[in-house]
Amino acid sequence: MEALVRLSFYCFAAGALAFAASAVCYLAYAVGRVHLRQATLQTSAGTTVVTTAAALEAGAPGVGRFGTLLAGFGVFFLGLAVALRSFASGRLPVSNMYEFSLTFVFLIGLVYLIFERAYGVRQLGAIVLPIAVAMTIYIWTLPAGLREVDALIPALQNRPLMTLHVSLAILSYATFAVAFAAALLYLITSRRPLAWLPSADLLDDLGYRAVTIGFPALALVLILGSLWAHQAWGSYWSWDPKETAALFTWLIYGVYLHTRSLRGWRGNRSAAILILGFAAVVFTYFGNYVFGGLHAYGGV
Repeated sequence: MEALVRLSFYCFAAGALAFAASAVCYLAYAVGRVHLRQATLQTSAGTTVVTTAAALEAGAPGVGRFGTLLAGFGVFFLGLAVALRSFASGRLPVSNMYEFSLTFVFLIGLVYLIFERAYGVRQLGAIVLPIAVAMTIYIWTLPAGLREVDALIPALQNRPLMTLHVSLAILSYATFAVAFAAALLYLITSRRPLAWLPSADLLDDLGYRAVTIGFPALALVLILGSLWAHQAWGSYWSWDPKETAALFTWLIYGVYLHTRSLRGWRGNRSAAILILGFAAVVFTYFGNYVFGGLHAYGGV
């Protein structure tokens, strides 16, 4: 078991490096490149003047394809890290902050690649992959003791509910990260439209499709969490900081869907709600460090 845990961490390290290199490629592809153009002008006096002008052009397509390839390598190694730790522990690795974050980084990469393939938008990786890289840095900072496979405490020993509840939370967070990237890129393109960036309509639709996956997933997280809480603590709802933050996050995305479907909101207003929603996701993810509560065990 110890060898599998160590090998899982090595795979995580390889995946983290691949994601970091992929993020650099995606950023270079999305930002574009400066192209210098020289022109020779003839003056009225008969002399020749050479002028140089700088123009911003689309990034090299090969750089974007290389970013996708590296992201695929990262997803492969992180998936292997999750699988090896699952074999070592006999369960899906979601019981503490190290395991939760490891599985989250894997899924955020996988979800992003699915959306990239569906929409053909590599520029989105310039936002999503840096988020994934930031999460790998966070994982590196966690105490080394969390990398060990320990026996589950009594409150976590309902494996079916734990697996479903936490897996759906990870899925919802990953799709909300993609929606956040689409919203942020939308605001960038609306202020400075560039020919090689995706159209506003495509980004608006992409963010909406991501939320239609994450919103029901988070609803199930709240429902299953209530059932699990009743079994573990004797109460369906206790206004624990993490569960309250999750409810607040769900309501924000509910407002997004409501205003879009019934009031026809599009564009900057919808993008702002998606950015606010992801800020709530980040608070839900890390808020237990500040407020503690019933979800504070194992760093979760």
